[in-house]
Amino acid sequence: MAGNSQRRGRRLTPKAGAPKGSGGKGKDALAGRGKTLPADERPWHKAYSGTEKLPQRTAWKQEKERRAAAEEGRAPKIGKPGTKDTTWGRGGGRGVPVGKGGGRGKPAGRTGPRVAPGRKANPAKDAPELLVGRNPVLESLRANVPATALYLAQGIDIDDRVNEVVRTAADRGIAILEVSRAELDRMTGGVLHQGIGLQVPPFAYEPFEDLMAASLEQAAPLLVALDGVTDPRNLGAVIRSAAAFGAQGVFVPERRAAGITATAWRTSAGAAARVPVAQVTNLTRSLKACKDAGFVVVGLDADGETDLYDLEAAVGPLVVVVGSEGRGLSRLVGETCDLTVSIPMISDVESLNASVAAAVTLAEVARRRAVEG
Repeated sequence: MAGNSQRRGRRLTPKAGAPKGSGGKGKDALAGRGKTLPADERPWHKAYSGTEKLPQRTAWKQEKERRAAAEEGRAPKIGKPGTKDTTWGRGGGRGVPVGKGGGRGKPAGRTGPRVAPGRKANPAKDAPELLVGRNPVLESLRANVPATALYLAQGIDIDDRVNEVVRTAADRGIAILEVSRAELDRMTGGVLHQGIGLQVPPFAYEPFEDLMAASLEQAAPLLVALDGVTDPRNLGAVIRSAAAFGAQGVFVPERRAAGITATAWRTSAGAAARVPVAQVTNLTRSLKACKDAGFVVVGLDADGETDLYDLEAAVGPLVVVVGSEGRGLSRLVGETCDLTVSIPMISDVESLNASVAAAVTLAEVARRRAVEG
């Protein structure tokens, strides 16, 4: 028979074709982003050996690897932090500037830690914050949020918001810098920025002892404490209410709580520039210090034993403690309060938002003081 159709082992199914792929088109998405940093230069990798501060998560990874290696009798596969210079330095960089086809070069004048394009390193506690997005940037400038620089991506689409942002920044003497879109991507860690970013300096917190002493010098001392409020918008709203109803200051915990960010600045409508804010290491200890200084500490609680409208202590030195958005007052803080106060409501609403509850309470305190005065 012609051919070999009857041979042994002949193929009965079609031969598989070449696997389908992107054909290299996926590399277009990486254009301008540069090369990925080696493992020993990535702060989030257990092989990190850089000179910058070791992130807590990375330290945990390295310790976990040490324990696993000790159990298996082998050398740990981790980096040696502090042995490799991962800063830009001052003597030039490696390669060509970002946005010019390289990716890991040193842009002129830059110092500080290097990070991979499109990836943010863990910022230092006192590092400036970059607020992005056209509406947030515009609202922040309208609220007179302090700013040190305005970043605009090259080729940005100009609209009325951008025009107002640039005009307002120029009027306030804020530096306006044009950068490549790839550079702005790197600065924001890949967050959607709409081609615009506003650099906000770190907030200058007031020492707690000075905050308390300055309040006691007033005729009607009034402070507000926040117990685990994690939403910066709630923090900003509380600061705004504190300014409106005569409080002399606000203090918050350093850990597991919101600090003064650009978002808090914007929500406070500029009140954060007028009301001192302090960060405390231990909120319970700070409340006890207030009690020793003569303040009455009251905590807001939906099940509080005292009705807000019956709060006789409102006319004296007072600290109002606002609980977190979900769990309210923590156990230790609740036990430290002289009394807990509930806000009477006529509907079946379970509770009020933290900032709304603070505003209602401060308004009632201000009303009682006005009547007594």
